[in-house]
Amino acid sequence: MDIRVLQYFLAVAREESITKAAETLRMTQPPLSRQLKDLEEELGKQLLIRGSKKVTLTEDGMLLRKRAEELVDLMEKTKAELTSSNENINGDIYIGCGETESISFLAQAAQDLQKKHPLIHYHIYSGDEERVMERLDKGLIDFGLLVGASDLSKYDYITLPQKDLWGVLMRKDSPLAEKENICAEDLWDKPLIVSHQTSINTEMFRWLKSDISKLNIVATYDLVYIAAQFVKKGFGYVIALDKLINTTGDSNLCFRPLYPTLEAELCIVWKKYQVLSRASNIFLQQLQQKMEKTL
Repeated sequence: MDIRVLQYFLAVAREESITKAAETLRMTQPPLSRQLKDLEEELGKQLLIRGSKKVTLTEDGMLLRKRAEELVDLMEKTKAELTSSNENINGDIYIGCGETESISFLAQAAQDLQKKHPLIHYHIYSGDEERVMERLDKGLIDFGLLVGASDLSKYDYITLPQKDLWGVLMRKDSPLAEKENICAEDLWDKPLIVSHQTSINTEMFRWLKSDISKLNIVATYDLVYIAAQFVKKGFGYVIALDKLINTTGDSNLCFRPLYPTLEAELCIVWKKYQVLSRASNIFLQQLQQKMEKTL
C-alpha cells in the first residue's frame, strides 16, 4: 500500500468527488480512478460508493480513512524530524492534553524556548485521557498532559508541582451556591453532569460515596465549556475542575470546591524508549529546567 495512494484516497474522501479531488491533486481523473480501483483490489474491499452526485465511503472506507490519516500524519512528522537542522533547531512538537488550566505550564515552557528557537512549531491536540494515550502509543504525538490517576507503566513522565481542584459548577441562583464548599451528600439528589472519562469518574464516584446507579446523572461531557452551556440553562450541576470556566463579572455561574478536598494530579508523559526529535528533546529539557526552578 503506497503512502501516495493513501493521500489520493484521503483527497477523494475529503472532496466527496473524484473530479474535484483530481483538481486539488493537479492530476487528471482517469489515472486517479485507476489508482483507487487498484487500491480496492489490493485490499479486497469496496472503499467507495460512486454516486451520480458524490462519492461516499463504505464502512471499510471509513476505517481506512482513519488509519490513512494516522499514517500520513506520522509520515509527515517523521519527515520533519529527519530534515531538522543541527545548527538551527526546527521542527514540530505534537502535544495532546485534556482540559486543565495547568496547560499554562507547557505554554510558558514553549514561550521561553521560542526566544532561543523560533523555528520550532507546536501542534496541540485536545482530547480525553483515552484519546491522548491512543495517539501517544501510535507515535502521533510526542507528549501528553494527563489529568488524574493513570496507568503510567508504559511511559516516562514528569509530575507537575501544581494540582487541579475539583468542584461543582452551578448557577449563582442555585440552592447550593449559598454553600462555601460541597459535600457528597449535597449532590446525591441533584441532576449531575459528569465527565465520561472512566479514570476520572472512578475517583469521583469514590468521593461521592454512592453507587452510580443511585445518582441522577442527566448528562456526560467531553468539554466542560459545552457542559457549562447546559448549566446556564439550569439543566444540572457540573462536576469539573476549577479555572476552566469564567465565573467572574456578569457571569451567572459560580464554582464551589468539594469537601473533603479532591485534587487531580497532573503528569506530562512520553513513551518509554522513544527516540525524540531534536525539537522534542530540547522542549523536554526546557520542561525539566522549569520544573527544577519551580521546586
